[in-house]
Amino acid sequence: MTVRTFGHIIGGEEIAAQSGKTFDVLSPSTQAVIGVCADGASEDIDAAVSSARAGFKIWSDLAPKDREACLLKAADLVEKEGVERFLNTLMHESGSVLNKARGEIAYTVDLLRTAAGEVRRLYGETFPNDNPDRMSLVIREPLGVVAVVSPYNAPLALLVKMAAFPLAAGNSVVIKPSEETPMIALAFVRLLLDAGLPKNAVNIVTGFGLGTGKPLVEHEDIDAIALTGSTQTGIAVGAAGMQKMRRMQLELGGKSALIILKDSDPHKAAKIAAQGIFTHAGQICMANSRILVEQEILKDFLVAFKAEAENLPIGDVESEKSFYGPLINQAAVSKVQAHVDSAVAKGATLLTGGQLLEGLVYQPTILLETPRNCDAWREESFAPMCSVIGVSSLDHAIEEANDSPFGLSAAVLTQNISRGMRAAKEIKAGSVHIGMHAFQSNALAPIGGFGMSGIGKSGGRYSTEEFTEQKWISIEVNE
Repeated sequence: MTVRTFGHIIGGEEIAAQSGKTFDVLSPSTQAVIGVCADGASEDIDAAVSSARAGFKIWSDLAPKDREACLLKAADLVEKEGVERFLNTLMHESGSVLNKARGEIAYTVDLLRTAAGEVRRLYGETFPNDNPDRMSLVIREPLGVVAVVSPYNAPLALLVKMAAFPLAAGNSVVIKPSEETPMIALAFVRLLLDAGLPKNAVNIVTGFGLGTGKPLVEHEDIDAIALTGSTQTGIAVGAAGMQKMRRMQLELGGKSALIILKDSDPHKAAKIAAQGIFTHAGQICMANSRILVEQEILKDFLVAFKAEAENLPIGDVESEKSFYGPLINQAAVSKVQAHVDSAVAKGATLLTGGQLLEGLVYQPTILLETPRNCDAWREESFAPMCSVIGVSSLDHAIEEANDSPFGLSAAVLTQNISRGMRAAKEIKAGSVHIGMHAFQSNALAPIGGFGMSGIGKSGGRYSTEEFTEQKWISIEVNE
């Protein structure tokens, strides 16, 4: 197998890092080198931001119909060529199994078409003025150059969501993808250019957080930051952004709760819970890693949930039968193993799992009655591991759900819509889903969390509002 070397894409051209440095991209499944990418530094960021500044003027001056057409063309290209362009890379660079990779490509089409629709919905407004000889109106303007820092877990779909909506609003972008998944991001940028975006409107610099990401978010000539990543990274990026009072949209970590009330079918609930935590090996920020079950059905639920976990087909990313594949790297394995070992040492019961299999594939793992001071309960594990506790009532469940610094998502399983709605209103989370698990996708929805799960919202008009500025204009109309 020939291993290709990739450069940054700046001003439409693929170029090497000015330092000449590169880094290897490894397959999570095999640890084999599958690509070599340019290792960016501040001088590469300078070039990319300069390109984006020039591109901002060109792109924002285009008529809405022309920006819309570019994004629609990009969606059409993904629909027609997405499997060829992205599928293999998604599986082998990010560890996505075949069905997850296919779903991510399909969702990318939806995101691009939704973003294209938002181009024509950058509405302004008028409002009354007490002086009859004056008119007041509000318009929306793009911010300028947006720094986009994207993650590895859904490296295509999340990048598209983070970049397409700022572009729809007329901004240009500089992308810094995760060093774990740079090749899929490069492929997407190439597709945008093939769709007709001006060559300076979208730029990408690959590399690591300190060497590449830090000089990007601290750059003097960016106007906004969009980040999806860990809370630790978000705190650092947020501090950098506030130094210049930049607009920021930060989607960060989660420790989402799934409440299962006693009127639920325990077998159906077990299937939903398994989908909500074990999909993509739990590497989803909204995964329901805390499961709160009313005592009346706890025993039956645990029997069914344990069976679901132990019968999941896992491992082979190319198999249609595989539910999930490997964790992204050895550090991710070490983190979840430390969480499990510490919880068990402090009194949690290991119901099933807790072991690493071949190729960074971690067993579906269920802890029972995890002490609340454990990292397995309070910190994001980002792995196929969850904690189950029994609760005495809905009030108890809501109290436990809210006992977290995070507030990204939550879910409630019940036959009683009144109890479900009460929980939805009282749980402190950016989204609450009734009758389903805690991670859901909708290109129009305002995705974003409370507390340490971030600031701002992404999706549909909520994204374009984040990446535009309101301007009040008053006009003297008396001749």
